[in-house]
Amino acid sequence: MLVRRNFPPIKHKYVGGLLILLFISIICVAFSMTGSDNFDFARREILLRRIGHEILLQSGDSTSRVLPVKKIAGNEYQISFENAFTFQPESLVKTTQRLLAQDPLASDYVVNVLNCANSTVTYGYAISKNKKDEIVACIGRRQPIACYIIDIKFKPAGIITARNLYLLGSLIVLAFVGFIFLRPAKSQKALPESEDTGIFTLGSMSFDADTRKLMRNGQMIDLTKTETRVLSIFALSPNEAIERSRLQKEIWEDEGVIVGRSLDMFISKLRKKLELDPNVKLVVIRGKGYKLEINS
Repeated sequence: MLVRRNFPPIKHKYVGGLLILLFISIICVAFSMTGSDNFDFARREILLRRIGHEILLQSGDSTSRVLPVKKIAGNEYQISFENAFTFQPESLVKTTQRLLAQDPLASDYVVNVLNCANSTVTYGYAISKNKKDEIVACIGRRQPIACYIIDIKFKPAGIITARNLYLLGSLIVLAFVGFIFLRPAKSQKALPESEDTGIFTLGSMSFDADTRKLMRNGQMIDLTKTETRVLSIFALSPNEAIERSRLQKEIWEDEGVIVGRSLDMFISKLRKKLELDPNVKLVVIRGKGYKLEINS
């Protein structure tokens, strides 16, 4: 049986609750940003009505109404008009570019002018912040008077994407922090050999704590259960003084009795069994306890 000394769990007692609280806070902050989204979308609809107003003025109509803007989908809007009108494609392109430049969410969008009678596309173009991706053609041909609907579809971007990235980044940071604080505590000292296998190298010998054996060059010595427990403590801290009281506490306290002189007996037996390698010795440290001394 290996004896391991771990950091007290008190320091990590409330970490789980704090991480949950932090996660909830991040969610609240991220989604509280929807208030800003709603403001920008309301502002966008005003800009769209302004586009319709200016198109009517350019056609010579200063009296008929621009109908309420319809939101067809999350990123698609339609501007409708009370009466038929005519428009110049070049003026329509410049007007939408000028007004939608004031919309922080409108970096890329496609505009289609639909004929009310049959929903066919009378004219269309695409605007992009990357000028090479823009598609604008046939701007010199004035369109006949008819009932038109201006359909504008925006590329999903802006503050919604920013919020999602913020949330994703926060969750990654939270997961990393949780890994750091909630991973199993390591032993105070770096173990000289693999904790998982329970096998230690002591000079030229191998000590297998699971099978309770000492081995060297084909020779094998069996250890008792208590001898294994004593040697395991020394193997975890080679060349370091181990207090006598610690040995007594860790070996016998679980049994409800701390035996005084029994420790000296087991130390004596282990000394004899460690004689397989003269470079490995259990020595007395006066006033402190014992030390497993390994000379390389």
